[in-house]
Amino acid sequence: MVVKVTEDTFEQEVLKSDLPVLLDCYADWCGPCKMMSPVVDKMAEVFAGKLKVCKLNVDEDGGAVMEYRIMSIPNFLFFKNGEVVKNVVGGMAPAAFQKTIEEVLA
Repeated sequence: MVVKVTEDTFEQEVLKSDLPVLLDCYADWCGPCKMMSPVVDKMAEVFAGKLKVCKLNVDEDGGAVMEYRIMSIPNFLFFKNGEVVKNVVGGMAPAAFQKTIEEVLA
């Protein structure tokens, strides 16, 4: 299950999550974001119970964009205990994306 976050829910859903969080920062007009969206959804299924997957629309919620210096999208931020532990920018093959997640969770 993928959780859509906003500035109002960001702290509760991402920073205070008991599970590690993958935050997909995207925009509706972004081609690579659209390409990665089904991959992100699939990873939410693959890592259910081990990883919380959230999506943040950068056009609608600029606070996190400024705070985490998101300059390009898609941008994937990985959080553990409220802290960014990895930042990945751009689209990638599903297998490479899964490997990145496994490394973060290790």
